Amino acid sequence: MNQSQREHIATVMASISNGVPVPAACPHDRAIRDSWQRCVEHHGLDPSRMQEARILPWHELHPYRQELEEFRHIARHGLSDLYRQIAAAGYVLLLTDARGVTVDFMGDAHAEISLRRAGLFLGAQWTEAVAGTCAVGTALATGQALTVHQADHFDATHIPLTCTAVPLIDSQGKLNAVLDISALSSPQPKSSQLLALQMARLYARQIENAWFAHRHRGDWMLKLSPASSFNEVSPEFLIAFDGGGRVVGHNPRAQRMLENALGLSAASPHDRSTLLGMPIEKLFNTSIDSLPDWLPSASGRQGTLEPVRGGEKLFVTAVQPTRQPSRRRTAGSTTLPPALAALNGGDAPLQQQLQRAARLLPASLHLVIHGETGSGKEYFARAFHHDSGRRNRPFIAVNCAALPASLIESELFGYLPGSFSGAGSKGRRGLIQEADGGTLFLDEIGDMPLEMQTRLLRVLAEQEVLPVGATRPIAVDVRVISASHHALDRLVAQGRFRADLFYRLQGARISLPPLRQRSDLDWLIDRLLAGRVEIAAAARRRLHQHRWPGNLRELNNALEYAAAVRDGDRIEESDLPEGLARFAEPYRVAGSADRTTCEAAGGEENPVCDEAVSTGYSASYGAEDRPTAAAAEGAERPDAMLPPEAQRLVDSLRAARWNHSAVARQMGISRMTLYRRMQRYGIRSPLHQN
Repeated sequence: MNQSQREHIATVMASISNGVPVPAACPHDRAIRDSWQRCVEHHGLDPSRMQEARILPWHELHPYRQELEEFRHIARHGLSDLYRQIAAAGYVLLLTDARGVTVDFMGDAHAEISLRRAGLFLGAQWTEAVAGTCAVGTALATGQALTVHQADHFDATHIPLTCTAVPLIDSQGKLNAVLDISALSSPQPKSSQLLALQMARLYARQIENAWFAHRHRGDWMLKLSPASSFNEVSPEFLIAFDGGGRVVGHNPRAQRMLENALGLSAASPHDRSTLLGMPIEKLFNTSIDSLPDWLPSASGRQGTLEPVRGGEKLFVTAVQPTRQPSRRRTAGSTTLPPALAALNGGDAPLQQQLQRAARLLPASLHLVIHGETGSGKEYFARAFHHDSGRRNRPFIAVNCAALPASLIESELFGYLPGSFSGAGSKGRRGLIQEADGGTLFLDEIGDMPLEMQTRLLRVLAEQEVLPVGATRPIAVDVRVISASHHALDRLVAQGRFRADLFYRLQGARISLPPLRQRSDLDWLIDRLLAGRVEIAAAARRRLHQHRWPGNLRELNNALEYAAAVRDGDRIEESDLPEGLARFAEPYRVAGSADRTTCEAAGGEENPVCDEAVSTGYSASYGAEDRPTAAAAEGAERPDAMLPPEAQRLVDSLRAARWNHSAVARQMGISRMTLYRRMQRYGIRSPLHQN
């Protein structure tokens, strides 16, 4: 900690503890001092505790990017144009979602290390709860555009930065995203950032208007301005009406103008606009039938409209709804909603599954997703939730295999204070209750203990949950999406899964194809790289030759690795992980059928395949590990090579000198789960040769 950081911490603490600005804090705006207060009182932050920037790994970031994919596509031109104008001055550009997660980024590739360390990078989280006072976080909290300059930041880690953020409001009046331009260093005076703030506001308005036009291209739109010469090229106000003449959208300036004209209090940017649904006659001296009169004329003359309650006349141009191109629908086809559509790049079998899922969105059925490890089961569940009527309620994901048996009951169902040894003094809501009104995703449901299956059955049957230590159940409304790489019906036959729970969960079944069977690999490669780097044709061919036993997770890891180690501007074949060569040809498990044979014979329903899946790999150990004779014999055969997931497990075991408890704690799983994974890949400890 340097001297300036110590002085900054002292200033923040003195300002907060005194409740009035101290002399050192006087240069800071009221909005900044209010934010400091929120950081301590609402978020429990300590100004003396400096925090590194928090950046989400790619697999966690991907769902956030996916949710804003359509918006990012529309905004991309404006973002690129703005960045071209500010890049030479050392600025970077961030686009965050309404939760402060950076979903798009433009910056100098040569400064990547410094930018990542400062949090000016893709995946960075900028909220007051996480980073303290910062431009994005404070813009989210207040709904206002502002600059947080150097010592304005709450956390002393960030005081070299200057950051300017402008909220992006959608046509429903809700905060949709935040545009931020930041720099690692800048001149001392905060006034040096006034131009940056004006530019950010200008481009934010353009992006909002472009998104408005995209969202309401099927509605009547009115473009209004006080000056006729600017109404076509840069209208001040935009309002959209449905066929019945009711407001279905507006830009932020139109919202403020109409709220003032009607004497309404300004709505919060976190709430839907109160103007939505109002008839046009309540706003202007006209009707929906008159809108064609305001269409552009050959003479270029524009009409005028006057608000019902008075005010200056506005020049008006109407835009009629555009006809969407009709698409011939084959029998049984369904137009996919955006989140589900974003999962597929043209694979026909997957498209059929997604179309089936889209038809299930309005239903109240629970779902079971079946697919191999890494095939995208959680991505599907999140997309299904996002496109459903529960999108504004929580999505809670639970990995049943990762929860220790001793904790799974309290984690899922919650507990009352002092209800068992080690219970917290305040009690805790369980994950099922946290998902109330939304979606509960139970991954690896086949690994849930039988006694917990009984309790989950009651939740589904009675729509209520009983916390540990409670006597009265609590009503809940959840849609359960469960997933497993096991065939649950076979687990039922083996007595390892309750039949009644199985039939409750499986209201519908969705099967996700493994990556090796998908025809859209090129689309997936481009999607995962997200334009960050090019890929050479030879490298792409190499990826097509691989069988991807780890599916999408393995593909993502391979691309992330190649992007990180590349020397040039694109990924070459030599940049790909060496392990890809091991499975360039169809692999065969020693002593059992290969997976291609299994699939042809009925996949996991075939008992021969069961053995191939559970005991299909023998670990290749080094001499220093003193392997068992069987393992050593298997290691000499090329068909005993490990998939990436198993290799990572072996590496962890080696690093811990085969201490199973230490590895289980490191991975956040129970020892029994670790043993099951070792058994699945035929991994045996060299310390237990007998």
